[in-house]
Amino acid sequence: MKLQVSAGKPYPLGATVQEGGVNFSLFSAHATSVELLLFDRYDQARPSQVIVLDPQENRTYYYWHVFVHGIGDGQIYAYRVHGPYQPEKGYRFNGRKVLLDPYARVVAYGENWSRAEAYGFAENTYSALKAMVVDLRGYDWEGDQPLQHPMEETIIYEVHVRGFTAHPSARVAHPGTYRGLIAKIPYLQELGVTAVELLPVQQFDEQEVMRTNPLTGEPLKNYWGYAPVAYFAPHLGYSSAREVRRVVDEFRDMVKALHRAGIEVILDVVFNHTAEYDETGPTIFFRGLENVAYYMLKEDRRFYQNFTGCGNTVNCNHSVVRRLIRECLRYWVQEFHVDGFRFDLASVLSRNERGEPIADSPILWEIESDPVLAGTKLIAEAWDAAGLYQLGAFTGDRWAEWNGRFRDDVRRFLRQDPDTVRDFAWRMVGSFDVFAEKEDFVSYRSINYVTSHDGFTLADLVSYNEKHNEANGEGNEDGVDENFSWNCGVEGPTNDPQVLALRRRQMRNFIALLLTARGTPMLLGGDEMGRTQQGNNNAYCQDNEISWFDWALLRENEDLYRFVRMMIAFRKRHPTLTTPRKLGERPYVEALTEGVTFHGVKLYQPDRSYYSHSLAMHFHRVPGDMDVYIIANAYQEPLDFQIPPMTWRRIVDTSLAPPEDIIAEEEAPRIEAATYRVAPHSVVVLLGMEAE
Repeated sequence: MKLQVSAGKPYPLGATVQEGGVNFSLFSAHATSVELLLFDRYDQARPSQVIVLDPQENRTYYYWHVFVHGIGDGQIYAYRVHGPYQPEKGYRFNGRKVLLDPYARVVAYGENWSRAEAYGFAENTYSALKAMVVDLRGYDWEGDQPLQHPMEETIIYEVHVRGFTAHPSARVAHPGTYRGLIAKIPYLQELGVTAVELLPVQQFDEQEVMRTNPLTGEPLKNYWGYAPVAYFAPHLGYSSAREVRRVVDEFRDMVKALHRAGIEVILDVVFNHTAEYDETGPTIFFRGLENVAYYMLKEDRRFYQNFTGCGNTVNCNHSVVRRLIRECLRYWVQEFHVDGFRFDLASVLSRNERGEPIADSPILWEIESDPVLAGTKLIAEAWDAAGLYQLGAFTGDRWAEWNGRFRDDVRRFLRQDPDTVRDFAWRMVGSFDVFAEKEDFVSYRSINYVTSHDGFTLADLVSYNEKHNEANGEGNEDGVDENFSWNCGVEGPTNDPQVLALRRRQMRNFIALLLTARGTPMLLGGDEMGRTQQGNNNAYCQDNEISWFDWALLRENEDLYRFVRMMIAFRKRHPTLTTPRKLGERPYVEALTEGVTFHGVKLYQPDRSYYSHSLAMHFHRVPGDMDVYIIANAYQEPLDFQIPPMTWRRIVDTSLAPPEDIIAEEEAPRIEAATYRVAPHSVVVLLGMEAE
């Protein structure tokens, strides 16, 4: 039956359920004709209906639009867009390819999807990704709203939705899904984190990796999710439901459940590149819709700028792309109640349409000043893959930044690199030296971490000197070479009890320092149970036990889990560690010493010399709290540290066997002596008590 259609409207973009039908709108400035394809199923070889848009009636300026009567929620659709194929001018229209709507709210596909058939010029109707119309009304949020926890009270847990529960040891009813994550919320509550930062959940192409594991012969896939194809759509692969449209509500259910537990949801968003790769890549959406607008092209417009290391770069400061990004972020906040965003390779958003770095990026200012996003957390990975490194100089007054200097300087200090004490001290008290150019900088805008998805896990950081990425099929040439790691004497697995004891101590050292440093701490999910990736520091393509959480480790390393949990609780109890410190107009060296005194083995005599490997820090109490004294000895010999003349209790000594390594405050032993012997490669945390 032929459907009734009318002109429709150019706004809103995408497919919008309205009274009596659905309005479709698509941007394409240089298309000569557009066909809207309607399907009964996503795996049809031919569309059920083809609606040819009239350039006179169904086009307003650069927008093609139509209103289709009598359809609604669940309708599957896609486009064919015709226009010039002139790569030398940047035009890559290909009317034989079925294209995905950039504003798709759900992507419908199954085993029919073939990335391989999206290459070239052949027709691919059966195997293409299609969009689904979604009526967003009617979901019962039960009063839920974003939580808006203060940043200074935030403890972030970076986690992969699938990897969290995919392993059989997770023992959940729906492994590897949003519902699987819901089942583990009590665990997150017990751990004490206040926010989960989810690796990409915007619909991505798992087939983006088209090779096999040379060690096993098994196919690899894009596991991390940094290969987006639909920015508005929750990734269908993480849904437990058979019905495609259920993915929207299942994601909402997860957010609502996390909020009930007091845990915020931060999304890792990937606006810097797409899964379409470079000029040799497939045609899925942007390339075939308006290549010259959506991507940064080189002067020879056949080729793509590649500031991302992924073949292409999204033209984030083009007016149409800016609108897409803004509307996308608003959508995730308004329709999914997410609490914040971490922007992958955010420095790409600081480049103009020619790829040149600019001081006042329009898209960054628009995100920062958007009223819908006013209460959200904004976190930048302040660099890109082409050398634009903006840590400490990222645009704006709200943005927090992943502090890669914290990661590197703490690693170097603990592995006994020379000339590291001064930098280590600065990382522990807010990194004001890194952010010296920002008068508005507040310490909590430094996102401190020692491990993240990108690199070694904590267990591997203390077990490997070199990366071992052979399973990725790239000849072990992928991933960074300099990890500032130390294997404690043996590369990889060992039964040597001394090496194992040192590794356990080093892991506790990293955790103790991360959770006592000023700034906002981020934990890599699984570090609290000693998760290993077998030395792989770039497991982006490993959807298997290399990447999945093995929950048996929680029992095997229960002492490590206990240590992390108690350190999180300790941080939460003591605002001395979390009270924000602001740089203001003063020299950063003054901010470095606000509320803290540095010592060495002797009081007031910190040793910052080239061969020094130790430092003591006295964090002076804020009103209503107590003093905290931290001693870090990365030297291979014990050192006797003088301690300030007041009453102290020993909370942490990482050299001691569990459960003495960390003790509840009310049970912690008093320190009566004027000195404390700190064992090699150890961290000690003392808590000041009221004088009696």
